Amino acid sequence: MKIIIKNGRVINPADRMDSLADVFVEDGEIKAIAPVLRSDDADTVIDASGCWVMPGFIDMHVHLRDPGQTQKETIDTGIEAAANGGFTTIVAMANTSPVVDNIDTYRYVRDKAEKNGKVTVLQAGSITKGLEGKELSDLKGLIDAGCRVFSEDGKSVMNSALMRQAMYIIRKAGGIILDHCEDKPLVEGGVVNMTEASRLGLPGISNAVEDIIATRDIMLAQETGVWLHLCHCSTAGAEQYLYRAKQLGIRVSGEVCPHHFTLSCEDIPDKTDTNYKMNPPLRTRADVAALRDGLAKGVFDCISTDHAPHTEEEKAGDFEKAPFGIVGLETAAALTNSVLVNGGYLTPMGMAEKMSYNPSRILGIDRGDISIGKAADITVFDPKKTWTVNPEEFKSKGRNTPFAGKKLTGQVKTVIHNGQITR
Repeated sequence: MKIIIKNGRVINPADRMDSLADVFVEDGEIKAIAPVLRSDDADTVIDASGCWVMPGFIDMHVHLRDPGQTQKETIDTGIEAAANGGFTTIVAMANTSPVVDNIDTYRYVRDKAEKNGKVTVLQAGSITKGLEGKELSDLKGLIDAGCRVFSEDGKSVMNSALMRQAMYIIRKAGGIILDHCEDKPLVEGGVVNMTEASRLGLPGISNAVEDIIATRDIMLAQETGVWLHLCHCSTAGAEQYLYRAKQLGIRVSGEVCPHHFTLSCEDIPDKTDTNYKMNPPLRTRADVAALRDGLAKGVFDCISTDHAPHTEEEKAGDFEKAPFGIVGLETAAALTNSVLVNGGYLTPMGMAEKMSYNPSRILGIDRGDISIGKAADITVFDPKKTWTVNPEEFKSKGRNTPFAGKKLTGQVKTVIHNGQITR
């Protein structure tokens, strides 16, 4: 298939290109980039006037819920949501049912995703069997099957010795750990940030819950040499510890989710709206400011969604009993543009770095680059288009978002994955 993208602003962090140009795609590759290209023999011509032509977005933190929780999401609906949000590669977390702690479950997701083909799905393996924190998963078997990303997402490995053992094994294989930082005994049934517990009449979660494990695992990463990636950072402390770790030359990176750099715990209207319940919780305005500053200064490398679909029935329950999490694949790019780019924290180039180039480098995949000869994973994004979030229009099964009815600026126009138009 021959595709020409005309009149767009090509933004490519890999070679720092930022200029008006046409892009020619054929046989799944980018064949030419020039100020003007003839479109006579193209099968499809995409008019990108006023749009940014960027490397396809990469989300390092997605819950597909398949196998075992397909009432919330399936691999196919999750992929459709990802494509609709501008993503061409996603990393699926291991906390499915059964847990991805073995080769068979790993291959189930991999094969089903490959059959769909609209988005590349990298499946993470769990660090411990059943996410129970007692015994390591079949790390060698998963590594031999092609797995290079490991996470205990939803939990932390509380046994420090076991975590260190896993780090040595994963480092030797050239893999990375996506780290959910939560000192579980300190949570004590908390569901919102500690500062808002009294106002909302709900048990609180302190910043220390996140900061303690982040600090511990950074220290273990320094000792073992593994690449450690801190997931869904939400505190000012996480920004400080990550900055210091990088200054020391420790192999670490970190991500921030759009809900954490957009909303604060003060925005929770009351304890009846469980769409504001997420883990880690929304933090204070001071934390939000630190996260935005950390993204602007490059302390945080990535923007990830922590896309966590749940059924309407689950989220309709009591705040303390409802599950943590919100969907995010289909609002992430617009929130990034609305809050960070239009707010002066990121340039358009910075957005492409945080949503594509940096994740590709951390994951060690040959994506996030739309230079000539590279795979044609491309997102065409209209930065001026305004729209109102309507969860009923989501491709995801999940409707659990605190952004319903919010007017955003910036919308994905077209997505190309491996040379095929997927949106």
